[in-house]
Amino acid sequence: MNEEERIFTITEITKEKFDRLDRFLAKVNKDLSRSTIKTLFQKDLITGSDENQNDFPLKLNKLPPLGTHVTIQIPPPIPTEAIAEDIPLEILYEDEHLLIVNKKAGMVTHPAPGHYTGTLVNAVLHHCHDLQQIGDQIRPGIVHRLDKGTSGVMVVAKNQKTHEGLVMLFSTHDITRKYQALALTTREIAVGGTLRSTLGRHPQNRLKMAANVKNGKLAVTHYKVLKQYEKSSLIELTLETGRTHQIRVHLSSLLNTPILMDPLYGRAKEHLKHFSNEINEHLKDYPHPLLHAKVLGFKHPITKEELYFEAALPEVFQKTMTLLEQS
Repeated sequence: MNEEERIFTITEITKEKFDRLDRFLAKVNKDLSRSTIKTLFQKDLITGSDENQNDFPLKLNKLPPLGTHVTIQIPPPIPTEAIAEDIPLEILYEDEHLLIVNKKAGMVTHPAPGHYTGTLVNAVLHHCHDLQQIGDQIRPGIVHRLDKGTSGVMVVAKNQKTHEGLVMLFSTHDITRKYQALALTTREIAVGGTLRSTLGRHPQNRLKMAANVKNGKLAVTHYKVLKQYEKSSLIELTLETGRTHQIRVHLSSLLNTPILMDPLYGRAKEHLKHFSNEINEHLKDYPHPLLHAKVLGFKHPITKEELYFEAALPEVFQKTMTLLEQS
């Protein structure tokens, strides 16, 4: 089912009857509650334009000027259950309780608007046929996630007891998570330290997270520079907390060292201006940040065995390092 677009114009009658945009939209869209309208607005799916088709910023608690066109993009309904798909998985470990995989960059963790198929969940459901009722129906077995562009180690629960145990480990931070990133360092930085801030939704761009915003949640990242190149660094990052986009925001905002090729928190094409023609040719079409979840360690929630898994850096990451060493 395709996305639906609805367009409304603010008229004199609108002005007479309503003082808030959300109240007006709820009245003319009987199938949308005000909470749904708020959610759509937060996802930048409600936008405004003036009579000349120029973008006009909107506020839900205020009616925009006369003649403003308000567009609502209604995404297709989310499927109630994920479906199994025969997609190859790189399995690092498996027992009757859990599965450890090395997720490729470019694979979405679980179905979401725009990505209902081809996800890690779809692949895992094909591998584990009785996983559907573990946790959320659209995210069965998932207790943590990696961004689409981030590769590396993930754990998936295969039964409800394991799922609950893993959720507890993540919530109490009794788990080891180490990442490696290639970051743009055009100035000298300390060889190690702790990055601490609150993290929350960016006030202007709902696709991004931002540091030190109102009502944000505490985020703590420990970092260590493993190798320094001329204009970049290989950095190891240990998560104390696991907020959305935490590493990407902390490196770009707090350390001023955006991850190479990060399209959201850096300027990927401008990054390449600092490097050789060989590196430019290698990375020019690569759409993901050079960020890899290298290590995952925890106590097995059922057997209580200490588990430790490490995934080698992906080929594109390794070749970039080789080219950096040669330049």
